[in-house]
Amino acid sequence: MWQAFQKYRALDPEARRLFRRAVRLLLLIAASLRLSGFNKTKDHLQRKLPPGLQAGANTEAAAEKIQRTCHMLRAAAHYGPVHTTCLEQSLALWYLLRKQNIPASLRIGVRKSPEKFEAHAWVECAGAALNEAEGMHRHYAAFAAEFSEVPGEKT
Repeated sequence: MWQAFQKYRALDPEARRLFRRAVRLLLLIAASLRLSGFNKTKDHLQRKLPPGLQAGANTEAAAEKIQRTCHMLRAAAHYGPVHTTCLEQSLALWYLLRKQNIPASLRIGVRKSPEKFEAHAWVECAGAALNEAEGMHRHYAAFAAEFSEVPGEKT
């Protein structure tokens, strides 16, 4: 615990703010998914975003924002007070990136093994999966539509 606190104290103030925001967001999303379901949770987050993305988000600064946001969200999921699922983490990452004007897409895929039916969620930006280790998303058949798009909106 002390080592985790020391890592947190070593972060710059902006990274600490992002970490705290990610912890709060993961808690809120986890509660909202359980109480209201996926569609209402996603719609609520979507309403809090700016109406459209501005051009020019694929810069070196955007790459730094993406890397930092992914890192802080992983830390928040690991050190936060509740265990979160890939859906909760992906919704939080998608929201945090879109708030920073980064064109992220929420993707959901499924697969069926002989024993069970499984689903997985991840976030993509420019076709690359951001919150994935070792290409896990490639083992799932992604739905054709991205789940971050509001009907009628083009990102």
